[in-house]
Formats: sequence, structure tokens, C-alpha cells
Amino acid sequence: MNSNLLRTSIACALLGMAQLSSGQATPSPAPGTTKESGVAKAPAAPVAARAVLGVTIAETQLVATGYRASKLMNQDVYNDKGEKIGKVDDLVLSPDGTLSTAVVNVGGFLGLGKHLVAIPVRQFTHIAPKAVLPNANKEELKALPKFEYAA
Repeated sequence: MNSNLLRTSIACALLGMAQLSSGQATPSPAPGTTKESGVAKAPAAPVAARAVLGVTIAETQLVATGYRASKLMNQDVYNDKGEKIGKVDDLVLSPDGTLSTAVVNVGGFLGLGKHLVAIPVRQFTHIAPKAVLPNANKEELKALPKFEYAA
């Protein structure tokens, strides 16, 4: 047996015994039952380390009311007067995972003469279900510096 694997197995066993003897962990009841009553219950979510895998029921309900990024792509962008001023070309997430910037195509037709501009999401009054950029017009957006993706 690989010595690293053997050491890891021994360490896990010792850690489990130490937790049991110190009261930090209790033995699991039979799968699908509670310890107190022996009554069947929903199985626990799979766990990797200490993070629960997948989404909880509450998170699923939040996701169900949210918007998929794929549905936001290529949607029309309007100003507060209801005039179409561009299309969402891309969405950019910041390093902390929040939606930070919408890349808007304000020129061209069928990919020709494309003029992309980066607009901070905070400037939109809505990004979904309809992207609304108040007090903007197509000419102002075309006057903004062209956005180019980093290599």
C-alpha cells in the first residue's frame, strides 16, 4: 500500500476517534432515520469537507426566481424612453463573483461595424427581464471609447 495513503487513512481514523471521544461528533444513525426516533427523514445533502454540495431547497427557490445569463445575452438594451439603444454582448463578473459590467453593442449590423462599450451594471435601472439604461441614447454610447477584450 502507498505509504502516503496509509498515513492519510490512519490520520482520518485517529481524527474520527478523537472527535467521538471529545463529543465533537456523534455516530450517525442508520441512513434515512433520525437518532432520536428512528423515523425516516430526508437524507442529508452530500458533503465535501465542510461545504455542502449542490443547492439547498431555499437556494433552489431563489434560483427559480432569478435570470439565467444565457437569457440575458443578446437582449436589447433600452433607454428610459423605451428607445432601443443597443444589445447586451457580454456580462463581466468581478473577482468577488458579482455582476459588474455589461458589454453593450451599439453599432453595426450582423457583426459588421460592431462598437462595444462597457457599462457598469449599477448604471442600469434593470438588467433583467429588460435591460434599461436611463438617460442614454445611441449616439452618446457610440461616442464612448470602444471596449476591447484583454488577450
